[in-house]
Formats: sequence, structure tokens, C-alpha cells
Amino acid sequence: MKRTTILAALLVAVSLMSTGCGTSDYVQSIELTATTSSVGGGVYNLEGWGGTLQLQVNAVYHSGKTIPVSNDVTYAVTPDGTDDVGNALQAPPKTATINTTGMMTAVDPTACTWTDLTPSSSTPSWALSGSYQVIATYRGMNSQPVFVAVASAASSTNPKGQCGPSSSS
Repeated sequence: MKRTTILAALLVAVSLMSTGCGTSDYVQSIELTATTSSVGGGVYNLEGWGGTLQLQVNAVYHSGKTIPVSNDVTYAVTPDGTDDVGNALQAPPKTATINTTGMMTAVDPTACTWTDLTPSSSTPSWALSGSYQVIATYRGMNSQPVFVAVASAASSTNPKGQCGPSSSS
């Protein structure tokens, strides 16, 4: 009877270990988004000099739970492309900055990374000429990139001085 009890206890222990009971949950991926809606194609817009855009980072665990980790990540911001007149987009802290909580801010010198494809038209048709690629890193794991356009200066390619689509429209 003693051997049967020991064998039964051993089988229960092996069964519990094989079903994952007692194993810890782990981060499966990192999701980076902004708290405002995109202006299209997954691009977010940083509007107006001093305008802000709050980025949000969530750790997605293997179990499916999602935990905000925006204050515990590092951000890498890389300029890509040009402004509306063809000048290379400047790296932070020029044109845009980002703090440790993921708040991006448009700063001086201002820029416009949108080009009006139909400057003589009363309704502009915007094309992106450049953006900032932002990646968040949490515990050695990188998020997917998000792209942030800058509309902090009036566009020289639009006769009305507008710069790009609005994320609030």
C-alpha cells in the first residue's frame, strides 16, 4: 500500500509539472501605440509647435494578460525621410523630443513632413515625406515600430499654409 501511495503522489507531481502548473508567465510581445487615432496607414501626427503625442506601451504575456509598461521602457527615435521642401529630417532633440514616459513634443525648429500633391486645389491631397520611427524596448524585447509625422510648421507646399491631415478630423 505504501508503494502505491508513493507512486500515486509521484504521478500527480509529474502530471502537474507537465500541464504547466507552477510555471511562471512570461512576456510574449511588446505593443507600442499612441493614445490618439492615426491619420492613416498607422501614422500618428505630432501637430503644432508644442503639440504632444502620448505613446503607450503594453507588455503582452503568454497567458494573454496585458500590462502597461510605458514608464519602464527605453525609446529609440530615428528620423526617416525629409521635410516638405526636401531637407533631411533632423534627429531629436531637434523638431521632436520624447521623454521617459513616452510623451513626444514638437519643438523648435518646427517642421512639416507632409507635402501637398495638389497645391492649386482647394482641397489638399497629402503625402508623407518623412517621419520619426519609434521603437520601445522592455526587458530586452523590442516593440513593432510606430511612425510619427510632424506638422508643427506651416507647409510651404500648400498655398493655405496647412501642414498635413489632422488626426482630430
